[in-house]
Amino acid sequence: MSIVLKSAKVIDAESNYHGSKQDILISNGRIKKIAKSISSKGSKEISVEGLHVSKGWLDSSVSFGEPGFEERETIVNGGYVAGKSGFTDIILNPNTNPIIDTQADISFIKLKSKNIVSNIHPLGALSKGSNSLELAELRDMKESGAIGFYDYKKSIENSNLLKTALLYTQTFDSLIFSFPMEKSISKNGIINEGLTSTSYGIKGIPAICEEIQINRDLKILEYTGGRLHIPTISCKSSVDLIRQAKNKGLNITCSVAIHNLIFNDEKLKDFDTRFKVLPPLRTELDRKALIKGVEDGTIDLVTSDHSPVDVDHKKMDIDSADFGTIGLESFFGALLSVFDLNTTIKILTSGKTIFNILDYKIKEGSTANFSLFKIDNEFTFSKSDIFSKSKNSAFIGKKMKGVPMGIIVNDKFLINE
Repeated sequence: MSIVLKSAKVIDAESNYHGSKQDILISNGRIKKIAKSISSKGSKEISVEGLHVSKGWLDSSVSFGEPGFEERETIVNGGYVAGKSGFTDIILNPNTNPIIDTQADISFIKLKSKNIVSNIHPLGALSKGSNSLELAELRDMKESGAIGFYDYKKSIENSNLLKTALLYTQTFDSLIFSFPMEKSISKNGIINEGLTSTSYGIKGIPAICEEIQINRDLKILEYTGGRLHIPTISCKSSVDLIRQAKNKGLNITCSVAIHNLIFNDEKLKDFDTRFKVLPPLRTELDRKALIKGVEDGTIDLVTSDHSPVDVDHKKMDIDSADFGTIGLESFFGALLSVFDLNTTIKILTSGKTIFNILDYKIKEGSTANFSLFKIDNEFTFSKSDIFSKSKNSAFIGKKMKGVPMGIIVNDKFLINE
């Protein structure tokens, strides 16, 4: 099957077509031709006023639910949400029931996602049951398609486990994730430890628990070598530590969740559990330091940290509610409220090399891997914009202006027309 994109403005600083409107012919999953005008006779024509196109977007931290928490999200519907939200590639966390910690579990995810338009890249748990006691089947999971190993939102309490993992995975070139939170200090914390938590008598999660854990991880990485990724940092001190480590030449990468770039801990003054996330929303000083870290390249990735939670576990009192917010549908528009268009697209299309995911260029002969979007007038994000089964979005009511229009991956497409 052939597809022709009509008059699509290319946004890709590395492309010869950057900033220009082009027709793009895709045939058998490849870019056959790029020109000012291409006949769409015999092809599916995609013609949308104000259409923009870029290389495929990546989200490095997405949770669904299946197996075990299908009421929160299934793999099939979650993949549909990713495509509708403009993501050609997502990295799927292993926080299911049971935890994804065996070769068979990875094979299950790959099989369930076989016919989904978006490419789903699963992570395996680092330790069995994500309990930080014994390494899971890392090599076997890698051979089945796992692109890294992560005990999702759980700190690696056992320092020797991290040391062993970093040494072992060098033999098959894989990536270790380490969640930045020292458990004994953060235990039972609900929100950022600061003025808001003190004023309302809520147990806080101090920034120092993140700093201590990252400092430990960097010391171990310096000793062992290997590849380490710190997901969803939230503090100025974390940015400073990782910047120093990169200057030392350590093989360290990190990400930040979009909600930590948009909101600060004052959002918790009304005890709105949509803003109860982990790591928590921090101070305005931290928020600004995180934005600067993205701009100067210290922070490698911005993620939605999409975490669906059913209403029974979210619409509760602040102490009892689960952590997490969904973010796939609102990600693009939220980024555009902080950064300009070119920076936003650079953020969304960067980072694939960290996970050894192929990055296809917009040029004739290349494999088709596009994200489609529009730059619309300002609108207010609402529940009607959510395709996820769970609706626990911190972004409902947020003013935005960017609208994803779908994706094309090889010879498959999902278009919002």
